[in-house]
Amino acid sequence: QAQAGWLQHDFGHLSVFSKSKWNHWVHKFVIGHLKGAPASWWNHLHFQHHAKPNCFRKDPDVNMHPLFFALGKTLSVELGVQKKKFMPYNHQHKYFFIIGPPALVPLYFQWYIFYFAVQRKQWVDLAWMLSFYIRFFLTYLPFLGVKGTLGLHLLVRFIESNWFVWVTQMNHIPMHIDYDKNVDWFSTQLQATCNVHQSFFNDWFSGHLNFQIEHHLFPTMPRHNYWK
Repeated sequence: QAQAGWLQHDFGHLSVFSKSKWNHWVHKFVIGHLKGAPASWWNHLHFQHHAKPNCFRKDPDVNMHPLFFALGKTLSVELGVQKKKFMPYNHQHKYFFIIGPPALVPLYFQWYIFYFAVQRKQWVDLAWMLSFYIRFFLTYLPFLGVKGTLGLHLLVRFIESNWFVWVTQMNHIPMHIDYDKNVDWFSTQLQATCNVHQSFFNDWFSGHLNFQIEHHLFPTMPRHNYWK
């Protein structure tokens, strides 16, 4: 599931086929049938992220501030001055492991993707999603029963969520996070991204998103060329 996530990311960025429509078609299949999520939902969130990375209220990836975490030096100081405290932020390095990686995919994403598809009437995406769940349950029900199949699905999502969050946050959250200052696009991308050491394992584990700087500057570039 994690590797399928990096794969759909490639198709979503139109970086595999030379024709955009082929990328869009296969993107719907990979994220819909192989992962059970709507392509329209991913596009809606991810395009905002690339347009204004780490810009509060414009990048949906940093919407966890301030309800769960205090992000960035500027926003954190602002919370302190206003004496707003939604959570015990001085302990966020401890509770991050509990409500961050484990909860995002199996709890929040799991119900929100269906809400998104129905609310926006993305019926094609919804059909692809349902095909994932039909295939999954037809495969495992005869062996594991209803409870076992549901447990397996939850376990897979739990492990995937930890994998996904660590990869997506390690190359953005350490960087500058603030309100949108209307800085030029190039500087905005560089302020919000950092790379992670290259190794055979890191390249595979992160879907080459350890080259986050290159990815944000050249989002349609095939990932195996980032190192160049």
